Amino acid sequence: MSPDPRQRLAVVLIDTRNPLNIGAAARAMSNFGFFDLRLVRPYHAAFEEAVSAVGAADLLRQARVFHNLSAAVADCSLIVGATGLGHRVFEHPLHRLERAGRLLRRHLQSARAAILFGSEKFGLSNQDISHCHWLLHIPTRPEHDSMNLGQAVALTLYELSRSPAAARRLPEAAERATEAELERLSLLLDQVLQHSGYSDYSRETSAPDKTRRLVRRLSLTSRDAAICAGMLRQILWKLTHPAG
Repeated sequence: MSPDPRQRLAVVLIDTRNPLNIGAAARAMSNFGFFDLRLVRPYHAAFEEAVSAVGAADLLRQARVFHNLSAAVADCSLIVGATGLGHRVFEHPLHRLERAGRLLRRHLQSARAAILFGSEKFGLSNQDISHCHWLLHIPTRPEHDSMNLGQAVALTLYELSRSPAAARRLPEAAERATEAELERLSLLLDQVLQHSGYSDYSRETSAPDKTRRLVRRLSLTSRDAAICAGMLRQILWKLTHPAG
């Protein structure tokens, strides 16, 4: 079985100063199933504090520390820098996060890649960017395009993990109601409307068809259909057994 493509991605933090940011990045990695964290010249005190404080302690203990960026990404065939737009003119191709995610997912199917995140104070330096094949940016508003490091890592990894096909599938606990369940619900609603004196049922022969179409437009789950049916049965019992 081929390895999970997420295991081919290295998240590289460069010159990180704040232990909270290191911790937040590690936690986001753990949340989304990425476990290869590499740090280039982190502030020693910040790294030590992050290791002892963050919830993703195992991931941080396995993180590798490098003295230079070349060594940190030596085994990767695609290097991508995450950067704000700012006022710099980039010679590299620059992709919004949505397109960058597609390109990275495609590459990770067969080869290793690294995403670089610069220091909280300066971002990626020109020397850092010189190692990159292309750049990605998160579409923030131009007036405030600098993001917190931990949040930038989380958003980027979410985009890599996002699966539109999976989002269209209902979880097992929310399976759509079957035709039989919907038909039982439609018939119950018919009976309630008839016993309540709802006017359409005294004037229109097509009223049951309208009820049937309405029930199906609701896109109910099996559980919701059962709950609605229980409500209608109680209402019907009250309508057919008025208090003496």
